[in-house]
Amino acid sequence: MVLSPLVFQSFRVKTKSRRSTRQLTLAARQAMTERTTTFADASSPVRKGEELDAARLGAYLSEQLGQCDVPLEIEQFPQGFSNLTYLLRFGKDEYVLRRPPFGNTVKSAHDMGREFHVLSKLSRVYELAPKPLLYCTDEAVLGAPFYVMERRRGVILRRKLPKNFHPEPETFRRLGTSFIDNLARLHALDYSAAGLGDLGKPEGYVERQVTGWIGRYEKAKTDDWPQMDDVAKWLVENRPPESGAALIHNDYKFDNVVLDPNDLTRIVGVLDWEMCTLGDPLMDLGCTLAYWIQADDTEALKYFVPGPTFLPGNLTRKELLDRYAETSGRDLGHVLFYYCYGLYKLAVIIQQIYARFARGFTQDQRFAEMNQQVGSLSRTAARAIAIGGVS
Repeated sequence: MVLSPLVFQSFRVKTKSRRSTRQLTLAARQAMTERTTTFADASSPVRKGEELDAARLGAYLSEQLGQCDVPLEIEQFPQGFSNLTYLLRFGKDEYVLRRPPFGNTVKSAHDMGREFHVLSKLSRVYELAPKPLLYCTDEAVLGAPFYVMERRRGVILRRKLPKNFHPEPETFRRLGTSFIDNLARLHALDYSAAGLGDLGKPEGYVERQVTGWIGRYEKAKTDDWPQMDDVAKWLVENRPPESGAALIHNDYKFDNVVLDPNDLTRIVGVLDWEMCTLGDPLMDLGCTLAYWIQADDTEALKYFVPGPTFLPGNLTRKELLDRYAETSGRDLGHVLFYYCYGLYKLAVIIQQIYARFARGFTQDQRFAEMNQQVGSLSRTAARAIAIGGVS
């Protein structure tokens, strides 16, 4: 077919217009991706007092990872409060190293071998778990056991968002739904088929946890918070029957999930599996709920929340619970207990961290006023008990 000059010119203009539109759309998409990618979780220089022996570690890893001709660079992911997390770089190859905090006196709370074992099994059936690469028990290398895993790149949302980074309310709403659906999915995994049937003892889990966290608080106590004693007593007296057994994360919150830079509602990684075990999934839900600070909560609670859950568009705690109940099919009749347990447990964890600072085992100034957060959390739990529900 031969086109007339007029028709040909029109065809050429339309084709050029469509191509320009596609190019603009692609350019806009690329620009958005670049802006989001700049907010991906970043490392920084290692904090004073938490340095690693680069020469000794480099020699060990060069042999283990086959990086014989490339010098090792070490930086640190500065946000965590428990196990220390470092970025290892051999040229273009990057890995993540996890080790216990310096001055650790609770060996069972920072068991690197256990975390490595969990990830070794879990990463085969749950693609959001990072793949571990090696585990070292030779304390001559770093002074403590450690393990190395792959790096999961992406965006991690924390309480304080980067400058000029403002996700839309609808993005937060869809992310909240994705977030809680993923927790329900984790609780539905067949842990026996994954080879994790020996990870814990589900029977009696609720009683052991309540008793255990009360005991840990007494050992780490530095200040007098009357509500901590009141809540502990209430938990003992109002313990519900076990709701079942599942693989539980035990620290599932916004800053432990990695998001796709191209779609902030899509989770591409779940981190920090040190407390993962087999137990009552509603205890896990309670811990997540304790971290979910919403817009009408006190400023004291918003001060340390590990994610921007209080910004416009986020699900409320009630909406989070409704979605979990719908997705999992579980009965949430005793949710007040699980919520108060989560608040109490979080307060004890923070107290343990503060105790390390108060006793001189760390110089990290982020910990200097953490004892005040223990008071805020215990008062929140006491208020929930007083009104008889999760607001």
